[in-house]
Amino acid sequence: MQKTAYSRPLPVPDPESTPFWDGMREGKLMLQRCVSSGDYLFPPVTFCPGSLEIPEWVEASGKGTIFSWIVVRHPVPRDLYADEVPYVVAIVALDEGCRMTGNIVECAPEDMRAGMPVEIVYNRVTPEITLPAFRPTEG
Repeated sequence: MQKTAYSRPLPVPDPESTPFWDGMREGKLMLQRCVSSGDYLFPPVTFCPGSLEIPEWVEASGKGTIFSWIVVRHPVPRDLYADEVPYVVAIVALDEGCRMTGNIVECAPEDMRAGMPVEIVYNRVTPEITLPAFRPTEG
């Protein structure tokens, strides 16, 4: 059985986000960290807004907790996402201290709860792009 090509919109890496997308492709969550404060930054930025320094890239744990979420039941555009509903999009509070948005997989919408521990899942959709998602974990 031949796998169909990914037909949904894809991110376009730019100079600021390329290390993030390279890491995703390698199965690593790469985040920026301010050299002065140690604060983690997401989404990628040119410089830390607090120190105005160029942040360093470091591998993150990929673990966090659910901060907030929505259940998508009416997809837009319908022709691209109708076969996916319902699905959950969440804001994940990463253990490193910043927040990241992603789909929640392996969890029914009615089982979602604030504070639920999750871990990253690497969803390779093309040879170049791996999209982040999150799944529930134990404690």
